[in-house]
Formats: sequence, structure tokens, C-alpha cells
Amino acid sequence: MTEQNNTSLPATEHLDENHIMAERREKIAQLRAKGVAYPNDFVPEHFAQDLHANYNALSKEELGQKNIQVKMAGRMMLKRIMGKASFATVQDTTGQIQFYINDDATGAQSHSDFKHWDMGDIIAGEGVLFKTNRGELSVQVKTLRLLTKSIRPLPDKFHGLQDHETKYRQRYVDLIVSGETRQTFVTRSKAMTAIRHHMQDAGFMEVETPMLHVIPGGAAAKPFITHHNALDMEMYLRIAPELYLKRLVVGGFDRVFEINRNFRNEGVSPRHNPEFTMMEFYAAYTDYQWLMTFTEELIRDVAIKAHGTAALTYQGRALNLSEPFDRLTICEAIQKYGPQSGKNYSDAQLADRDFIRQELKAAGEHIDGPTLKNAGLGALQLALFEACAEEHLWHPTYIIDYPIEVSPLARESDDRPGITERFELFITGREIANGFSELNDAEDQAARFQKQVAQKEAGDEEAMFYDHDFIRALEYGLPPTGGCGIGIDRLMMLITDSPNIRDVILFPHLRREEI
Repeated sequence: MTEQNNTSLPATEHLDENHIMAERREKIAQLRAKGVAYPNDFVPEHFAQDLHANYNALSKEELGQKNIQVKMAGRMMLKRIMGKASFATVQDTTGQIQFYINDDATGAQSHSDFKHWDMGDIIAGEGVLFKTNRGELSVQVKTLRLLTKSIRPLPDKFHGLQDHETKYRQRYVDLIVSGETRQTFVTRSKAMTAIRHHMQDAGFMEVETPMLHVIPGGAAAKPFITHHNALDMEMYLRIAPELYLKRLVVGGFDRVFEINRNFRNEGVSPRHNPEFTMMEFYAAYTDYQWLMTFTEELIRDVAIKAHGTAALTYQGRALNLSEPFDRLTICEAIQKYGPQSGKNYSDAQLADRDFIRQELKAAGEHIDGPTLKNAGLGALQLALFEACAEEHLWHPTYIIDYPIEVSPLARESDDRPGITERFELFITGREIANGFSELNDAEDQAARFQKQVAQKEAGDEEAMFYDHDFIRALEYGLPPTGGCGIGIDRLMMLITDSPNIRDVILFPHLRREEI
């Protein structure tokens, strides 16, 4: 049968599963009666991956001469009973290895007990490493113990977890049965380590800033709202750490970074999870040009450390991170990639506010909503870019020179009024990073906050609040600074070749389960 442990299973399969669980509970009752249920006195000393790495190359005879004693534990994924001898495939945190159990070496009673154990049980064995006649590295078990009785049956070994919602909701089962899933998170861990090393080697200090904010700031997003009882005040889960990190640069820490969670009360999709991991970093005496070079080098280095190469494949299509990243303005990107959406625009058309509004309306955009109703030319060009060009940016591409009206925290260009020193990085049609030369003019920042407040009062729920303390910090003096935020989960989608953000988050958010 296919044991998927899913609330949508047919009634007959639920009955079968309940019967299996009842049988296993009876086995636990028998163990309790003997006083041997759930022992906690075994510590493994060897792991499957190390044993395979160190001894797979030896012949059966060479291995036999070494008399390698091993002490291991793991979950039983497969068992074969063959009269006076049995085999069990045991999976530990590093991989799998085979246990060989027989009456002579293990003992007739232990072997008999083993025959009543179940797939999914966590077992321990001590014995000698050897190779079977077929050349499979195995443990001739002399001492065998049951450490944890598995009550629920695992999914069928030939099918695993086929239902994606079950995979995400019951990640613990997914990790047990899917080597591919385990490898995804091993690769993610390697990539995260590489990120930290790269940042530290570049002189950045890792810091932690508050998760609970009195004023949500640092991004245009709708926050989650909570209440602190002791202080009797409304608080917000942070949407970004930006304003606190820049306070640290004001305080004299010239290079800081933080890898942590952000929370945004927005939709769930293959690219969005309401709780997600970001890295933001700030470097004094740099600008957005420096940031683009640094970010490119960082992403390339992480790919190499995680995979051994920057020439990746994403969803069957080549993605070469070793090639230089492109840099295009919003209008240049529209004109280069718009034709892939069937759109060809002249310079004159892209300079015509009314024309762009009509194009957006034809594309189904809500042009009379709070975001676009009174938008200037730059904001309309950005909306058009998002509608017709963004999804086609497969090769890593920096979109640069964003309009000031959609960049309330970025420094305005000295020679191009209304344009900020800002970029967003797109790879495989997704935004991966956002960075800019930071606005360090306290009076300019205060004026922009006031405009954000006006937008919020006009109905824009994602507009920023006025942060008086941040203005006060700027009044003490923020050195020229560049700052960037990288969406870690989206980057991990690329690194692990995962199509859905939920594939790279161990416990993604889902609708409430009906039990």
C-alpha cells in the first residue's frame, strides 16, 4: 500500500494506516512492560558518509584484515529477512549503510526480536565493517538495539511523498524519505556559510537588530501588527532591518551585515512567503557602483562554494553566473526585453505619461489605485518594466537609476534630478537584490518621509511611516554609505535549482490544516 500520511487519503487507506499504528502501539506496550522502551544511553561514534568515503575503495579481503569496529545508529529504511540472516538499510544524518544481522554473530534472540521491528524504527548497532560478496559495504552487527519505535508508517519507498502540500506541511517526513530534499538543505547550509565567510573576509561585522519595531520601516510593505502587553503599545514585526543597520553606521561601525527574518503581510506564491530570510549589508564610504561589483562577486563566490562552479542549470536552462552581470536602465530594459512580450516602444512613447498609463491599463494594471493614480513618469516607466520586461531577465541584470518617487531612502543623483543611485538585481526573471547609495541628508530624508505619510493617508498601505528617531540619527551624521539587501530564499532557489520558494524553506507557511 501507499502510506502517505495525508488527510486526503481514501478511507480504506486510513483504515490500513490506523491498523498499522494500532499494531505498533501494542509493540510499544510490550516494550514498556519489559522496561526497555525509548532508551537514551547510546551514542554513535561512526557515520555512514565517513565509512563510505574511507573504506569503499578497499577490497573485501583488505577490509577484512583491518577489523574496523563501528558503532552506529539511524532509521531503518528497508529490511530483508532471509531465514537465519537478515539485512537492514540504516539511514543516519549523513547517508545510508547496510546492517547484516544473523543468529551466529548477533545472537538468535536479538535476531528474532529484529524480525518484529518495523520500517522507520531507529536502531543502533555495533559490529565489524565488511563487504558482502556483491561488494556492498556493510556492518556485521554483534550488538543490536531498538532505540525509538516508529508509530506511524513511512510513505511507500517507491513513491515517497507525491503531494506537495504534504511535503511542505510534514517536512520531517519529506526529509526522511527524500534524499533530494535533504541535499537541498545541505546545499543551502553550505551556501549560507559561504556568504558569512565572504562578508567577514571583506571586513563586515555580523550584527542583530530588533524584530519588534515600534515603527515599521526600511521597505514599502504591509506589516504584521502585534501588541506588547507590559508596555501597552502596538508593535510591528519588522519588514526590513535597514534603518537600524544605518543607525549602527552612524554609531561608527563602518561595515555591518545581518542575516535574519523579515515579515510582510502579503500574498503567498512560488516567490513569496510571509516570513523570509534577507541579508542586508552597509558599507561606509562606498556607493551603488561599488555595491553592484561586490554583490556580483558575492553571488558568484557562493555558487562556486556550494557547487564547485558558477555555471549552473536552473530548471533545465543554463544560468552562467561566471559571466559579467548586465547593467540597464529601466527604459533600456523595456526596449531590450519588451519585444519578448510583443511590445516595442520608442523613446518618445516611453517619455509620454498618458501613453504609458494606457499601456498599463491594457495590460490589466489598476492605474487608478493609490500606487499609480498620481504616479510620475518614472514610477509609470517602472510599472511598465514590471509588466512587460522583468520576467524575461534570465541572465543576471542590474536595473539601475530608479526614480526618486519610488526610492524614498536612496540618494539622488548629483547630475540627474529625480533619479536615484539605486539598482535592483534580477536573475531568471526574479528580483534577487536591491541596493543604493544611502540618503544621508537628514532634511531631504525628513521631506521624503512626509511624502510617504501623505501617500499612506491617501490609501497606500505599503507607504512608509515617519521615523523621528531615524531622522535624529541622521542629524548626528551618516557617512557616505552604500547598502544592499539580498533575498536569501530566492538566491537559494537558484543555488539549489528549486522552482518554488517553499522548496528552500524548511517550514513554509500554509493554510491552516483541517485535522
